[in-house]
Amino acid sequence: QVQLVESGGGLVQPGGSLRLSCAASGFAFSSYSMTWYRQAPGKEREFVATITSSGGTTNYADSMKGRFTITRDNYKSTVYLQMNSLKPEDTAVYYCNSRINFMDYWGKGTLVTVSS
Repeated sequence: QVQLVESGGGLVQPGGSLRLSCAASGFAFSSYSMTWYRQAPGKEREFVATITSSGGTTNYADSMKGRFTITRDNYKSTVYLQMNSLKPEDTAVYYCNSRINFMDYWGKGTLVTVSS
């Protein structure tokens, strides 16, 4: 059974940093790309960043480039999202996603609140 469990969210001041983690199980983690999405209050879910199975290629939404970094550890079956220079508009629930055999799997999300 595929499971994705996010952690690392919390309250942070503007300009601060957080590192999110997504622990995966139930599938061959090292064979699949992994993606982070987020959903702000009252808004649709949006793409944040993705990383290929080997970790060799990453891609980011324009508003996250230069501030967020996605990485993965295939030995730990975990994907990370390092978030720096956080802004109030980064406040959202952050979700981990993997598309396996044309099916999307999601974690339950972790809440990031950026506020002074």
